[in-house]
Amino acid sequence: MTRFANWLGKNADAFIALVLAITVAVLGLGVNLPHENEITQSAILAVIALLATSVLRDRGRRIPVEAEVRDTLRASASTLDELSGRLAHIEEFENVLAGTKRALDETAVVRVIGGGQVAQVLEEARRDTDRWFFKGGTGTYIRAKTLPECVAAARRDRRTLLFRLEIIDPTDVEVCEAYARHRRSVSDAPDATGEKWTLERTRKEAYATLLAACWHKQRFGMLDIDIGLARTMTTLRYDLAASRLVVTRDDPRGEALVVDNDKFYYSWVSAELQTSLDQARRVPVEQARLAPLDDEPTVEEVRRLFEVIAIPLAHSYTDRDVIEIIRKALRAKDPYE
Repeated sequence: MTRFANWLGKNADAFIALVLAITVAVLGLGVNLPHENEITQSAILAVIALLATSVLRDRGRRIPVEAEVRDTLRASASTLDELSGRLAHIEEFENVLAGTKRALDETAVVRVIGGGQVAQVLEEARRDTDRWFFKGGTGTYIRAKTLPECVAAARRDRRTLLFRLEIIDPTDVEVCEAYARHRRSVSDAPDATGEKWTLERTRKEAYATLLAACWHKQRFGMLDIDIGLARTMTTLRYDLAASRLVVTRDDPRGEALVVDNDKFYYSWVSAELQTSLDQARRVPVEQARLAPLDDEPTVEEVRRLFEVIAIPLAHSYTDRDVIEIIRKALRAKDPYE
């Protein structure tokens, strides 16, 4: 009964309307009552009034509900905006973390090796490489080991070989003197080749690198070599092969940096070396074919070669000086031995 009483209290208007509707329906079946028309009309009006009351009550109930729903939606929208902002901050933080991780990974791959490992690392870099970019002083190690061994490997495999060299200009006395002075400031004793660094040695070393490049070009047609002469010196040497970059200093016993080719710094240095070479004085190596060189070049052939490539030898050079340049070009001593 309690449950029915509660239900009746909540639905009294609908219950009364239902009773009146049943009463009107009974009257419609032919039951004769006094003042039947008045009763029927009054019942119909009562039912209509009750229905109107129900509609008004439902609307009254719906308005707070709608307001609550709107407030809930506003709160949800605000929460979503706040959540979106937090997600954006989280995404930004994740990007910072990813960038930091990448930077740490890149830094970890820039390996520092001791001077005793440099020769081995350069030897590994020469294996099967199809290119070599160099920027440094006079290119002593280039003509002693790198160029002849890379040419031999390319000839054996019958493939092309790309070489880009930038060395100091042997016709620029000032830069050659600056380079010799720098080398003497590091050590005034003879280096691994048994010679001290002087102005004349610096010039002859650079001339010898040019002669060696032309000599190898004439003997291996698939060697694509480009040489630039710099009027400023650098204390670093860059050797960039297909697999890695090796950065050394003038001291063969000093430490070196090694960067693998899948790291961004490798591509940065590659672009930098090409840009630097483009700004250097270009040597027309392709003109060397107009001055053929024997397996053992003569003094006259060498003098003719430097005339053809427009890099004149010093006027004071005697035949003995030219012979020394030939020796340095074809039988250079390895500075790492």
